Amino acid sequence: SYAQERLWFLDQFEPGSTSYNMPGAVRLTGELDVKLLERSLNEIIRRHEVLRTTFRTVDGEPEQIIAPSLDLEIVSIDLRGLSAERRESKIQHHLEEDTQKPFDLAQGPLVRASLLFLGDAEHILLFTLHHIISDGWSIAILVREFITLYEAYRAGLASPLPELTIQYADYAIWQRGWLQGERLEQQISYWKQHLAGAPAILELPADRPRPVVQSYRGATLYAIVPQSITEQLKQLGRQQDATLFMVLLTAFNILLSRYSGQHDLCVGTPVANRNRLEIEGLIGFFINTLVLRTDLSGNPTFLELLKRVKEICLGAQAHQDLPFEKLVEELSPVRDMSHNPLFQVMLALQNTPETELEITGLKIAPEVMEVGTSKFDLDLEITESEQGLEIQYSYNTDLFDRSTIERFAAHYGVLLGSIIATPNELISELPLLTEVERNQLLTQWNGVEAVYPSKQCIHQLFEEQAVKNPDAVAVVFERKQLTYGALNRKSNQLAHFLRAQGVGPEVLVGICVERSLEMMAGILGILKAGGAYLPLEPELPDGKLHQILQDAGVHWVLTSSTLAGKIPKSYHTLFLDQEINAEYPTEAIPNASFNPQQLAYMLYTSGTTGIPKGVGVAHGNLVNQYYAWETSYELESADVHLQMARYTFDVFAGDWVRAICSGGRLIICPRETLLQPAELYALMQSEHITVAEFVPAVLRALAEYLDETQQYMAFMRLLICGSDRWYIEEYKRFLKLCGQSTRLINSYGLTEATIDSTYYESKTGESLVQELVPIGQQFANTHSYVLDRWLNPVPIGVPGELYIGGAGVVRGYFKRPELTAERFIPDLFNQKTGERLYKTGDVVRYLLDGNIEHLGRTDHQVKIRGLRIELGEIEATLLQHVHIREAVVVARSEGTLGNLRLVAYVVGNEAELSIDGLRSHLKEYLVDYMIPSAIVLLEQLPVNANGKVDRKALPEPDMDAQCADRYVAPRTETEKKIAAIWADVLKLDKVGI
Repeated sequence: SYAQERLWFLDQFEPGSTSYNMPGAVRLTGELDVKLLERSLNEIIRRHEVLRTTFRTVDGEPEQIIAPSLDLEIVSIDLRGLSAERRESKIQHHLEEDTQKPFDLAQGPLVRASLLFLGDAEHILLFTLHHIISDGWSIAILVREFITLYEAYRAGLASPLPELTIQYADYAIWQRGWLQGERLEQQISYWKQHLAGAPAILELPADRPRPVVQSYRGATLYAIVPQSITEQLKQLGRQQDATLFMVLLTAFNILLSRYSGQHDLCVGTPVANRNRLEIEGLIGFFINTLVLRTDLSGNPTFLELLKRVKEICLGAQAHQDLPFEKLVEELSPVRDMSHNPLFQVMLALQNTPETELEITGLKIAPEVMEVGTSKFDLDLEITESEQGLEIQYSYNTDLFDRSTIERFAAHYGVLLGSIIATPNELISELPLLTEVERNQLLTQWNGVEAVYPSKQCIHQLFEEQAVKNPDAVAVVFERKQLTYGALNRKSNQLAHFLRAQGVGPEVLVGICVERSLEMMAGILGILKAGGAYLPLEPELPDGKLHQILQDAGVHWVLTSSTLAGKIPKSYHTLFLDQEINAEYPTEAIPNASFNPQQLAYMLYTSGTTGIPKGVGVAHGNLVNQYYAWETSYELESADVHLQMARYTFDVFAGDWVRAICSGGRLIICPRETLLQPAELYALMQSEHITVAEFVPAVLRALAEYLDETQQYMAFMRLLICGSDRWYIEEYKRFLKLCGQSTRLINSYGLTEATIDSTYYESKTGESLVQELVPIGQQFANTHSYVLDRWLNPVPIGVPGELYIGGAGVVRGYFKRPELTAERFIPDLFNQKTGERLYKTGDVVRYLLDGNIEHLGRTDHQVKIRGLRIELGEIEATLLQHVHIREAVVVARSEGTLGNLRLVAYVVGNEAELSIDGLRSHLKEYLVDYMIPSAIVLLEQLPVNANGKVDRKALPEPDMDAQCADRYVAPRTETEKKIAAIWADVLKLDKVGI
C-alpha cells in the first residue's frame, strides 16, 4: 500500500530506527495457561497474512512477501525470585528494551511477544509490532480476537472466528487500482489548493535548538480534562453543530498560535480509513493522516474560529482517500531532515472500538509504558473515559523539557475552561495562564521596590562625595587628573557662567569635545547650572550635526579650541580648554533650586525615518538608576572605573555616574587605546582598574590577547558586558580569565529606560543551556513584562515583546508626540496613576528560573559593537541620492560570534552610480559606524509572496569586489550558478572543512 511504501522508504533511509515500533503491554492477574496464550496468538497470525509479511526490494521497489506460516515463540522472563523493588526495576528495563529493539523489515518477523512471570498468578504480556503491518484499530482487533480464541480454547472448543474473505494484500492491490485517473486528480487538486503557500514548519518555542537531523527521541506526559468540562465542551459543540473533535482542534489551534505567534497553522490528524465494511475486521496499516490547515488571522471569536475549523474538517474528510504518502509525493516539499513534512504537530481523538478486557478467571489491565519515541514535535492523543478526556502528550525530547510540556498541558486545560465560560470572546482575550503563573510573572519576578532619595539631582550625589573626600582623585585622563575638590570648583565656575547666559531648567547645552578631563567638568557644569547636556561627537558629519542642533533648539555649545571650525557660527560657543574669567566663583550657585523631574541629558538615537530622535533623561531617572547599581553591584569608594564608551552613548552616563557618585575614580580610556588590546590591558593594570563595562566586541579582542599571552583579569572586582547579545561559550571563556572574586555581569538596557533595566551573573555558567547569555532579572524599581501583540502576558518559555516600566522610563521622544504615544503606553499592570511602559521592540522570553532570554527584534534595529543602529535611517539616507530608486540595508554575520557587518543593496541609474560616490554621500549624513561595509547594485530587489522585500533572498556580497569602483550582482543564469558554487565553497570553509 502507499502507507507501507513510505514506511519502507523511511526504513531504507534510517535502517534500524525504532520510531515506528508499536509496543503494548497488559498485566494478567489470575490463572494463566501459557500454552493457550501462545496458541491463541499464533492462530491470529495464521488468520492475518499481514502478520506473516516481510518486505524485500525488487528493482529498487518494495514488495510484500507473505510467509506460508509463522510460529511465534513467546519469550519467557522469570522475575519471581526478585524483591518487589528489584522486580519493578526489571519490568521497566524489559519494557524499555523491547520498545527500543529494531525490526528487520526484510527478514522479519515483524511481531514479537514476551511474557514476564511476576508470580504464580501475575504476568505481564509484552507485544510489539512494526507500524508497517498494524495500526491502532488493528491492536483492538488483535486483543478482541485473542480474548475470543483464548476463551474458546480454554473451554476445549475450536476457533469460533470465521475465516477472512480478504487479506491486507488484497486491499493494497485494490487501493492502487481504485485511486487513479479522475478520482485521483480530484483528490490531489483539493489538497494542493488547501495547502498552497502553507508554512513549511510550525516553530513552537523549544528549550533547545532543533537538531539538523530529527532523532525521534521522545517521552510521554499524561493529563486529564475533568468530566464536567468534557460534557460542557460536547454541549458547546452540539449547539454549533460541531463535533467534540472540532471543538478540541479549535482550542488546540489557539494555543499553538499563542505559543508560536503564527496564524497559519497545519495540524495533522489520523483517520481510521476503514470506510468499507470488508476491511473493518482486518489487521493492517490502514490509517491515513489528514493535514488540517487553519487560518486564525483577524482575531476572531472562538465561535467564529470554530466555524472555520468545521469547514476545514468536513472538506478534509470528504477528500480523505488520498494517502498522506501520495500527498507528500505530489507536493514535493523541500526535503529537510530536521522535521516532518507538511506538519509537525498531531491531534487525535481516539474512536477505535472499545474491547472488554475480560477472560474467565483472568483479569486483564493495560500496563502504562514509556515508549521513548515521538514521531512528531508534539502529538496529542485524546481518549474519552469515565473520568473525562484522558490526554497523552508525546513530545520530542530533543526540543522540549518535561516542564515545558507540563505547562503546555496546563494552558490547554485553562483554555478549554475559558472557552466554556466565554465562547464569544476574541481568541486573543481567552486566558491561558493559571493564577499561580500570572502572579509569578507579574509580581514575584518583577523587580523589588526600593526607596531612594527621590528629591535629589544626580550632580548633588557627586557634590556629597566632593565634600567627604575633596582630595581624592575623581577623574584621570592620560596622566592628568582632577581631584573631587578641583572638579567641583571647576564645574561650579562653569555653572555660574552658564547661568549668567540664561541656562536653567530644561535648557539644552551642547557639548562637543574630545575625550578629556574638561569633558567631565563641562557635563557637571551644565547640570549644576540647572541645564541638560547634549553630547555631540566631534566625528559627526556636518549635515548630521546641524540637523541635531537645529532639532534640539540649542543656543550654547561647549567645545574646545581645536574644534573651533566644527560648530556653525550661528551658535554661541565656549572653549573648555581655556580658562573661564576668574570673576565667576568656584562655589556652588547659592539658593539654587533643583527638581529631579528636570532634564539631565538628551541623547539622539538612530531613527527609522532618517531623522535622529532625541531621548531626554531626567535627574530622577538617573538617581534611581544609581541607587539600583549601588545595591546590585555593591559600589565602593575604593573602586577604580574604566570609562570606554562614546560619550554620546548612554553607557557613558552609567560609567561616570557609578564612579563619581560613589566616591570612586574614573579613568577615561583614550579612543586609540580601546582598539589595541595590549595597550588596553596595560592601562587596566597600571591604573588598578576594578570596575569596567565592555561591549562584547571589545571584550572578545581583549580575551584573545589574554589567551595568547596567558594573562588574566583576576584584579577585576566587577566586569560588566552589555549593549549587545553575547554567547554562553564566551561567558564561560571570560569567567576563566577572571578571578574567584570577580563578578561577571551581562547587562541589558535602553536609552528610553535609563541605561540598564536587567542584569545576569553566574559563578560557573554551567547552568546555562541556551545559545545566548540571558539578560537576567530586573534592577530595583524596574518592571519587565513579556507580552504578546494583544498585550497579554505570555507563559514561561514563550516569546513575546519586552515592555519596561518603573522609575527608569523616560518622558518620551523630544518633539515627537506621535512616536512617544506609540512607544510609551499606559502601564496596564500598575494601579498608580500615570505609570507607563516602554515598548522595547526586543523579542524575549522568560526562562524557568525567572531570567529573561533575548531572542531578537520585532523591527530592523541592530547593534554593532554595542552601537544602536536603525537600518531604516541608512536606507532613508540612501534614498536621498538623486539616482537611487530603492534601497534596503541588512546586517550580515561575518562568521565570528556576534560580529556583524552592514550591507546595502540599491536599485538605481547604474551609469550615474559608483560605490565611492555612494559612500561619500552617506558620509555627509551618517557617522562612520553606520556606513555599510559593502554596497551592492541590483537591477531589482527580490520580493516575497506578500510583495515585500525578501531579505533572505538578497545575494551574499563579494567583499573583495568592494575594492573596485562598483560591485554588480550576478544576473545571467551562468553567473548565478557560479556565484552559488562560490557561496557553497565559502560556507564549507567557514566550518573548517
